[in-house]
Amino acid sequence: MEEEVPSGGDNIVTEFNTYEDFLDSQITSLDLYYLEDEELARQLVELGYRGSGEVLKREEFEARKAAAEASRLSKRSQQKTLASSGKELKDPFLKALANREEANRSGKMTSIIFIRDRNARSQEISGYIDFAHRLKTEDFEPYFNGKKRLLPRPSDLSFYNWETQTSTSNPTPNYQVIAENASGLLFKNKRDRKIINVDPKAPTPGDNSTRTIVETPRYIQAVIYDHITRRKT
Repeated sequence: MEEEVPSGGDNIVTEFNTYEDFLDSQITSLDLYYLEDEELARQLVELGYRGSGEVLKREEFEARKAAAEASRLSKRSQQKTLASSGKELKDPFLKALANREEANRSGKMTSIIFIRDRNARSQEISGYIDFAHRLKTEDFEPYFNGKKRLLPRPSDLSFYNWETQTSTSNPTPNYQVIAENASGLLFKNKRDRKIINVDPKAPTPGDNSTRTIVETPRYIQAVIYDHITRRKT
């Protein structure tokens, strides 16, 4: 039933701290002059005999008040959770990550990030990163603040050091790695079992998946594969 409450109700509960304040707002000085009883005047407003505003019972006011407060706390909590919140991002890559952060944290999307660049030893490395998994296991504030660069690691979905020829692949809570495949590296989403094909020559990465090339001065190459998870109902 609460979904059918008009938006005006939200304004009422945010404008008035208590139900008495709401009732008092509809009592005129003339009402008090004739009734000579503030409590009686409030009762008449509650019953709809006085006042020009919306008739609202105490229980309904309190319910709306609680719902509005829960919504406010939820938004506040989300702002604290998102590492990109409140940041002035100029780099296209960081903007792309920020646009996907909430969806990856909530499970609506599981993005795979491909990065090719050089590590601290100037060795060329590349790899595929499970963005949602990294968000849950690492503090991303330093990345969005520009103090740290996101680079693939041997513990990520896939990692390759071009100079040492070190190669690793690891499953994550979201993806299974399929390395022994004729068409190249594949990733299977563990939730809906859809395959993500990261071959740049493939027409599409797969069902419910998109490939986005990000032009950024921060990396030699950056590509993001977004997979929208279709949950079973």
